[in-house]
This record gives sequence, C-alpha cells and structure tokens, in this order.
Amino acid sequence: MANVSLNPPAPAVDPAIIAAFRDATTPSISDNLDRLPGLVGLRPFHRGGKLVGTAFTVQVRSGDNLAIHQALNEVRPGDVLVVAGGGDTSRALVGDIMKAIAESRGCAGFVIDGAIRDSGIFAASDFPCYARAAIHRGPYKQGPGATNIPVSIGGWTVDPGDVVVGDEDGVVTFPASIASSLIEAVRAQDQREAEVLQMIREGRYDGRYGKVPAR
Repeated sequence: MANVSLNPPAPAVDPAIIAAFRDATTPSISDNLDRLPGLVGLRPFHRGGKLVGTAFTVQVRSGDNLAIHQALNEVRPGDVLVVAGGGDTSRALVGDIMKAIAESRGCAGFVIDGAIRDSGIFAASDFPCYARAAIHRGPYKQGPGATNIPVSIGGWTVDPGDVVVGDEDGVVTFPASIASSLIEAVRAQDQREAEVLQMIREGRYDGRYGKVPAR
C-alpha cells in the first residue's frame, strides 16, 4: 500500500469570517475576484444548503480514495474536504458511508474533482456536496495521496485554509487574508444591484448595468 502524506491543517479561520459569507453569493464573490475561473466543472448534488467553511485539501490518485479516508480521521468541525481527483469520473471517490463519517465529525461539506456515488442519498440531504459526476463504480484504496497541500481543481488553485463558499451556481475559494476587504466589496455590489432592480421595477432604469465600470 502506498503511503499517504498527512500534513497538519492550516490555522482555523475566524468564525466571524465564515459567518460573514453565509449570505454572499458565489457570483458576487467571483465578480470581486476579477472574475477569475474558480472551481469550474463542478455541480451541486445535495438538496440545498449553503457551503461555507475552511479548505482541508486532499490530493488523490485518479479513482483512489485512500487519502480521503485518512483525511476524515483528521478533519475538524467547519472544514470542507476539497479533493483533487484529476477530474476522473470513472470511479466514485465518496459515497453515503463517507458522507456519514464526515457529518459525524462536523465536516462542512465535500468538493470533489471527480465522481461520487449514492447520489440519491446526497440528493435527499442538505449536506453540501459538489462533484463532476455520479457513477456506481467504487474506488481503489491503494494510494498514494496527500493532505493539506495546494491542489488544482478546474484551473484554480486551492490552498489549505482557504475560505470555501458554494451555492447553486458553483464553488469559489479565496485566502482568509483578503476576506475583510472582499466582503465589503461584495456588499457594495449587492447594494448597487439592489438599486438597479428597484429602478427596473419603477420603470426608470437608465442602462447603467450595461456600461463598463470606471477604473
């Protein structure tokens, strides 16, 4: 059996930061991250519910979930298991048993660059799960793998300890160090958009939404 390199998790993120982003949408966050790609290609498999937490990253070999099992022994309440599986969808990396383990340990959700199975269980649950596909075929458990290292998913790098936010439109991540300025920008944008919607309702929209913003 190949080894799994277990690295310590990043420092916990201030709970106030996590709370601040519970009402923030991923489009607004993305707009204020220069509309960079984020974690493209993933979709929600759960019934509903917002994903907000701290990235506990996992690197696995395609179709192999040994490192995920090891990560579930280390995950902290509020952590999001962010799994770089190379986008392989030929074998599921997580299913209902691993979901149950994660929930029992306070894990905030799954972000899987690969496939899941037992999708009906996820679809009936509010435990957040984002992945590329669902398939019945199970994984290998041979390794190798690593935890809490920078990983790349869909053209975007996720670092251990990044803030992870997911909703119906997808998943974005960002360093906790920029959270304060980012949430201010997101709230300012939300206010501007609320004003535009009010103008539309009142029949006085002036076309401002289609103009390039001043730099």
